[in-house]
Amino acid sequence: MKGLVSVVGIMLVALTLSGCSSNYVMATKDGRMIQTDGKPSIDKETGLVQYTDDKGHVMQINGDEVSTIIER
Repeated sequence: MKGLVSVVGIMLVALTLSGCSSNYVMATKDGRMIQTDGKPSIDKETGLVQYTDDKGHVMQINGDEVSTIIER
């Protein structure tokens, strides 16, 4: 019974941690580094990259200006 409680506890911790959003850093071609709160999304129709900045504002940048997006 004690082992079952441990397994259930570990599963709850794993589920809780998997729900946390990761921060990303976008490098632009002009040398700027943009920190985002959560994963940026790319709109394939318009080519815009939408992200939430570290202050909670939803922002967009032209995808042609972004050179890399990496997870922190």
